[in-house]
Amino acid sequence: MTTTDVAARDDGGDDFGTPKHAVAAGADNLSKRYGVGDTAVEALKSVSISFREGEFTAIMGPSGSGKSTLMHCLAGLDVASDGKVFIGDTDLTALSDKAMTMLRRDRIGFVFQAFNLVPTLTAKENITLPVDIAGRTVDTEWFDAVVARLGITDRLGHLPSELSGGQQQRVACARALIGKPSIIFGDEPTGNLDSRSSGEVLSILRAATDEFKQTVVIVTHDPRAASYADRVVFLADGQIVQELSRPSADDVFEVMKNLDNVPAPDTAEAL
Repeated sequence: MTTTDVAARDDGGDDFGTPKHAVAAGADNLSKRYGVGDTAVEALKSVSISFREGEFTAIMGPSGSGKSTLMHCLAGLDVASDGKVFIGDTDLTALSDKAMTMLRRDRIGFVFQAFNLVPTLTAKENITLPVDIAGRTVDTEWFDAVVARLGITDRLGHLPSELSGGQQQRVACARALIGKPSIIFGDEPTGNLDSRSSGEVLSILRAATDEFKQTVVIVTHDPRAASYADRVVFLADGQIVQELSRPSADDVFEVMKNLDNVPAPDTAEAL
């Protein structure tokens, strides 16, 4: 386990021509404020971060730290007050509402705590819904590979009400993967699941990175969930205060336990 500095958007190569890691998403000096004047709340304060392709990242922090706000801005679900947000080389802050909607549809996959399945559609119809809405043809070979890996081949004709919570979240994971997005964002994806189902879903997200080379970013409060990630980013008071590389659940727990005592970047040198 190692602690690393906050990554810049361009993580560089070397003088010998070693290829750079491609960046799936990132933010440059991202700030987000809610309200105006004396009542304004600054949820994010000049956050700069990048997420490399094929990497699984977990974002953690206490309540009110800005972790969900960061993910929502990165995913184009909320708008930055200052700074820039990127999906690949596309600057989200320069997009129209229509272009943003198309980008979310075509290049971002989502896995939410609440599953967000359409109750009147079968599992198969829910999985293919984003591709169908986009007017694209479903890649049947990819579809078969995804549902087989997620273990839901025999559940494709079932409605969400006929599936367990873990099975519903597997369907949601398949829906996120089916369009081969640039990145998958998960907002507390195991928050409504028991420990067994949580482990299954986290293993699926881990496999999405290891086997499908998918970029995954999740927000979680659970050290066990974060231990599945290649990298864990910790926020406090709207700033990134620490990172861990390939940590154990105990490593993550210790940071979370002491997080209130970790100085923010702009005050560290003065302490």
